[in-house]
Amino acid sequence: MMALGEAGYKEVTLLGQNVDAYGRDLPGLAADGSGRRAHTFTDLLRYVHDAPGIERIRFATSHPRYFTDRLVRACADLPKLCEFFHIPFQSGDDDILRAMKRGYTAERYRSIIDNIRRYMPDASISGDVIVGFPGETEEQYQRTEDLVRSIGFDRVNTAAYSPRPNTPAAEWENQVADLIKADRLNRLNAVVNEVATERSQRFLGRDLEVLVEGVNPRDPAQAFGRTRHNKLAYFDGDGQALTGRLVTVRIDQANAYSLFGQMVGEVPPRAPLSAAFAAAAGGQQLVGAA
Repeated sequence: MMALGEAGYKEVTLLGQNVDAYGRDLPGLAADGSGRRAHTFTDLLRYVHDAPGIERIRFATSHPRYFTDRLVRACADLPKLCEFFHIPFQSGDDDILRAMKRGYTAERYRSIIDNIRRYMPDASISGDVIVGFPGETEEQYQRTEDLVRSIGFDRVNTAAYSPRPNTPAAEWENQVADLIKADRLNRLNAVVNEVATERSQRFLGRDLEVLVEGVNPRDPAQAFGRTRHNKLAYFDGDGQALTGRLVTVRIDQANAYSLFGQMVGEVPPRAPLSAAFAAAAGGQQLVGAA
């Protein structure tokens, strides 16, 4: 992590299929007597937070089964943690979730999002969902629509179920017809876009931090980058010269998945939260999530 900061990288993303399960296979218990494991994903976040040069940290993909209150509180406490969470939910119906062997209920998922917004009210939430899982009824599909509306997602990656070889569900006899799956996917996409557009309006008139990624391929006079909320933002400027810099952009147009505005200045580097990184670097080393 230190090498990335020294090389000029401003943002890192910790990746794992179930990234918040990090540490569950490592030995030992915490010294605080809490009974929790000695190494958790929350500990890893705190470890990487003060790496010199790194200004923003993201992580994906979270699994509701492992998403803890301690993790949410750490994200709220650490200034470099971006206000963005990608937590797949797959369905809004408990029977379908059980058939998928997801290990949680729709209510449990809602409680996770409620907890995130209790500590970080402005956080963006994205998720993954599948429609047309074997046996899904219209009523069960409607529960997924209801969940999308009630959560208020900033983005949802949608897909229709497709049988995969050597998976139990592929052999079930209660497959949903392709035309029904396509209809549900189209309907859900309309709801997702409607909700995302409504959620984006909260950024109008605000000054947002943007990490510039380059020149807008559709308009060479514009630069573009990503906000801490994982929204693409476009603004007039020299994208080539600004690449890799953190700037502040005042938003005057908000679409479902993109923002437009004017650059108002550059963002100064963040000071380290503490000396914890230096102390940790001289002792036990944690490995990245896999």
